[in-house]
Amino acid sequence: MDRSIEPADGRSRAVRLVTADEIADARARLHGIALRTPLVASPELSAITGAEIRLKCESLQCGGSFKIRGAFNYLSQLEDSQRKRGVVTYSSGNHAQGVALAARLLGSHAIAVMPLSAPAIKQEGARRLGADVVLEGYTSVERRTRAEAIAAETGRTVVPGFDDRRIVAGQGTIGLEIVEDWPEVDTVLVPCGGGGLLAGIAVAIKSLSPNARVIGVEPVAAPSMTAALAAGAPVLLERTRTIADGLAAVRVSDLTLAHVRALVHEIVTVEEEALRAATAWHFLHDKLVIEFSGAAGVAALQTDRVQMRGRRIAVVISGGNIDPSAMTELFSATQPATS
Repeated sequence: MDRSIEPADGRSRAVRLVTADEIADARARLHGIALRTPLVASPELSAITGAEIRLKCESLQCGGSFKIRGAFNYLSQLEDSQRKRGVVTYSSGNHAQGVALAARLLGSHAIAVMPLSAPAIKQEGARRLGADVVLEGYTSVERRTRAEAIAAETGRTVVPGFDDRRIVAGQGTIGLEIVEDWPEVDTVLVPCGGGGLLAGIAVAIKSLSPNARVIGVEPVAAPSMTAALAAGAPVLLERTRTIADGLAAVRVSDLTLAHVRALVHEIVTVEEEALRAATAWHFLHDKLVIEFSGAAGVAALQTDRVQMRGRRIAVVISGGNIDPSAMTELFSATQPATS
């Protein structure tokens, strides 16, 4: 696949799509670094939905999410001099941990700019992996501005969260693994924030299984890709307020939007309560600890947002870095009252 997509209305720049070869190259770089995470059956979900459901458990990945894939693929292609000066990134949490881990593995050092609202578990995870954490604002725009200022002052390289071919290609290695482990898959559900994960997986799935459907799932409270598709170009949302902090991007990019327009079957949205219910389901029935962002795909299934019956559906569980206090609150709210 080597193609470009033109803007829908002239407001978004033409973009050359990431190729299957770029994803194959990323996999070679990630060999021995990223885990090949399991694709496990969910019998209870399968029985309820009338579909065959399997879960791609990136919650078990190094750093607790898929982010090491794109981060390592990006940093490994920097010049030695760039890695020596260090890197800086901006992230709600999981990308910060992925960049911190990649930097440590490659002999570099990372600064992670995270929101004031970042869960403690994600801040502590980035520090534990060797990053310095700087807290700034509440939106990705504020974090990016601070990261770029740090880069200008220190000579560090900025590592974007999703708006780069190397990031997209790294995340796309998940799609290769899904099809190789389950050639019969016909639908793949993918959480969508900035769109890098969705874009990469879509390239991989469509290159190996052209008739399969790739569906993105984002919160109703953070519909950045839905808004971009409606406008024909990325738009800046005034704000996003969702418990799924990893899906709270206020703007997608030209790069990720182009992939979605060309390769993704549809984008669906889920309510906050559906994310809570799906997170609890994973713990109680699948015995998996999942953050709210990672539960988006199952939330879509449980609220009938996608056509399911008779399908073979892989659901990408993008991360498991949920704050323990959020888990406590979640299950306290679901316990029956006692007299």
